[in-house]
Amino acid sequence: MSVNAVAIQTQDFDVSAEVAALRAGDARVGAVCSFIGTVRDRSGPQAAGSVRAMELEHYPGMTEKAIEAMISAARQRFDIFGARVIHRVGVLQPMDQIVLVAVSSAHRGEAFQACEFLMDYLKTQAPFWKKETTPDGARWVDARVADDAALARWGIEAGNA
Repeated sequence: MSVNAVAIQTQDFDVSAEVAALRAGDARVGAVCSFIGTVRDRSGPQAAGSVRAMELEHYPGMTEKAIEAMISAARQRFDIFGARVIHRVGVLQPMDQIVLVAVSSAHRGEAFQACEFLMDYLKTQAPFWKKETTPDGARWVDARVADDAALARWGIEAGNA
């Protein structure tokens, strides 16, 4: 597996295997930071159980290139050795793993910052579309202002990355 690997897939991922591959053979690594996102059973202030399923779509090829560019941007900002981003697509259920961002570095500070930067960037800039299925039917999910604000703290405006 490549140190700067990006995968868009329908199947679940094994966090331990992914982190082991990120660290493999690199004695410089002193820190690995990872984020695992899961599907919630609610959207916003709605009651628990209001989201029955989430469907994610993307543009094959374009999405991977956009995420690779995000990793390049993280490498320019932070002293990291490698990064791994996996994002699932298709129909997912509450509690399913949906995204993994993992970063290796010599020190924890750089790893934490790069992981958070990549996740903020991913939430606002990667070409994914989400549709939630609720008891009232299905609806496409709009971008959240909070996600744009998270990206802005890195000095990046949503849509201008």
